[in-house]
Amino acid sequence: MPRPRTHTVEDYLEAIYELVFPVGAYRPADAASPIAARVADSLGVSRAAVGETLRRMEDDGLVERMPNRWIQLTPRGIERAEHVVRRRRILERFLTDFLQYEPASVPAAADAIADAFTDEMVERMHERLGSPERDPLGWPVTPSVEQAENDQLLTLAQMAAGERCEIVRVAKHDSELLGWLYDEGFTPGAQLQVEDVQRAAGQLRVRMDANGAPPGDERVIGERAARSLFVRRA
Repeated sequence: MPRPRTHTVEDYLEAIYELVFPVGAYRPADAASPIAARVADSLGVSRAAVGETLRRMEDDGLVERMPNRWIQLTPRGIERAEHVVRRRRILERFLTDFLQYEPASVPAAADAIADAFTDEMVERMHERLGSPERDPLGWPVTPSVEQAENDQLLTLAQMAAGERCEIVRVAKHDSELLGWLYDEGFTPGAQLQVEDVQRAAGQLRVRMDANGAPPGDERVIGERAARSLFVRRA
């Protein structure tokens, strides 16, 4: 059997970044609590292992652990985390554009190759791919662009009946949900018209107007899935 992958400090930085930059802006007060337990859940490791690694990261000046159990990236930690995120998004484009991976499968595949390339190799990949601005799921390759764009976005679950929007980014955390979203056409660039919102039932009915959908094609999507779609109002 293959040995489980050992998580690196870069993996921890990426996991913390995703907790404190939930849609691209560093706002710890509004983010899901980035406590050790959530990092452990994200990486699939024990809380004891997370605690030990966080202590080392704190000693290295990458994170600061607050009295209320918050984990906060230091300025040095933010800079390094953004570097890790940029590398990751370029690798994901390499997987789809060069190796023909399906977009929904690239987060897991990128885990397997993340440590195999130097920074120089990754930048050469980016150049040879034509310097793409986004990864396969719509996230900007450059974190500063992600942060600047953030104020323009909301989740599909926040839309009201009668509103139109375009899907800009798709969350990466659930590979099974990603597969369903892509099978149903909920992909970056898709144009949607929200036909009905049923909060009590936890679902929305939308009409698909792009990405190959037939004219007037309607879909029902649950609020959990809708919260994974970051959209821009038309």
